[in-house]
Amino acid sequence: MSQTVDDLRNEIRLAVGRYERQESTAFTKEALAAICGAVDYEIDSNRLPPKSQMRAGILWKIGMLDEDDSDKAETPFRKDELKSIATWFQNEQQ
Repeated sequence: MSQTVDDLRNEIRLAVGRYERQESTAFTKEALAAICGAVDYEIDSNRLPPKSQMRAGILWKIGMLDEDDSDKAETPFRKDELKSIATWFQNEQQ
């Protein structure tokens, strides 16, 4: 059975030390900041950047984007992006 978007989000949340959510929600800024830290994308933790910038940085660091361009990550992660992020974490834990 294929993982749902919610399953993938929760898997990623757990990989960065966050908690699972029962309801279906996109990542908060704090969760995105935790993911940024895990993939070595540096952000200013005193004032979190826009979500699109953090999403672009994450996708860039895991190799899904050729450049760190927030215009290419204006919407919440799609299922294929979540799968790639989850796979990245699985590979890092091995």
